[in-house]
This record gives sequence, structure tokens and C-alpha cells, in this order.
Amino acid sequence: MTDSRPVAPRPPSQHELALMIWLAVTPTLLVINIVLGPLIAALPVVPRTMVVVTIAVPIVIYGLMPLLHKLRRRLHARRAARS
Repeated sequence: MTDSRPVAPRPPSQHELALMIWLAVTPTLLVINIVLGPLIAALPVVPRTMVVVTIAVPIVIYGLMPLLHKLRRRLHARRAARS
């Protein structure tokens, strides 16, 4: 009897994690700035940044990063299946 459970992939390397973060943060900030830019343009830079960051961080951490980790696991599983 063989163990058919998939082997958990290694944690992302520093470079993979940097790419995943870039892929999550860049479009998030772009959309937030396009949508909210006109509404918060009159604010000084520090409060404007705080508004954007307060919205972006939960989107990235709780929404996009879990999706990117899942995608990464699928890609690694597909590569392992081909080997």
C-alpha cells in the first residue's frame, strides 16, 4: 500500500515570495489609486498614504496572497506529477 497524499511543497524562496508580493501589491495599489485618487487627492501625502495602505494591506494579506499561495502549490504539484 502506497501513500497517495501529495507532498507539501517547500515554502516559497525569498525571490518567489518577493514576486508574489509584487504581483499582489502592484495591481491592488493601482486600482485603489484609480478609484480613490480623485476623492483623496486633496489630502496631504501622509494621510493619503495611510488611507491607501489601510485598504490595500487587508486585500493583499487576506485576499490575494492566499490565492497566490494556492496557485503556487498547484504549479508545484503539476511539476511534481510530470517528474
